[in-house]
Amino acid sequence: MRQSNLYIVMYAGILTIVCGGILAVASQGLKEKQQFNIDMEQKKNILSTVVSVEEGVDINDLYSKKVKAFVVDFDGNVKEGMQPKDVSLAVEYKKPTEQRLLPVYEFKKESDSTQTEYVVLPVYGYGLWNNIWGFVALKSDLNTIQGVKFQHAGETPGLGARIESDQDVQDRYKGKTIYDDEKLVSVTMMKGEGNDYSDNPHRVDGLSGATLTAKGVNNMLIDYFQAYENYLEKKKGN
Repeated sequence: MRQSNLYIVMYAGILTIVCGGILAVASQGLKEKQQFNIDMEQKKNILSTVVSVEEGVDINDLYSKKVKAFVVDFDGNVKEGMQPKDVSLAVEYKKPTEQRLLPVYEFKKESDSTQTEYVVLPVYGYGLWNNIWGFVALKSDLNTIQGVKFQHAGETPGLGARIESDQDVQDRYKGKTIYDDEKLVSVTMMKGEGNDYSDNPHRVDGLSGATLTAKGVNNMLIDYFQAYENYLEKKKGN
């Protein structure tokens, strides 16, 4: 019986080691491919806030032609030698606003590469159950929203998760403005759904049954617009 038990233990141990080794090799071998897919998804999300990304389009080529990416600090100064890939929004979000590193994606005009047509700003926050994040594209006036792309880690399907799955929800932000005259006010998703805010430049219709997710989106937007405010003001001045 002792030999039988020893055999089982040794067999299980060897099997665990072998399977663990196979998984480790597979994980390492797929790591580069996984990172590539993550990078492509992010580039697609950035592009989609400004242009329609058709199926089969070369994301890398389109991104490299249109986007200039860099990082700024709270004062709006460019951090030389840094790229957005060096910055983790999940880490920066936990810092005081004045200490955050802030990625920026500028879309240059095809006819004049010295002119900025759109600016895309990453945003990050917390919804009802978990983290939410996304990108907001501003037109060249640095005030009017061209488009948004929101994502989430665990909002309720059919309710709060609609910030990602329902394109109509994201389209509500198009044409809204984040400044009221010279004051930064952001755009607020209101409580309840089915109301018309077409005449209000700073409000969008809400989500039925997802008030706390909407509140999380609102907090995320004003938090990051304020973080980027010095950069936006410097950009306007230039």
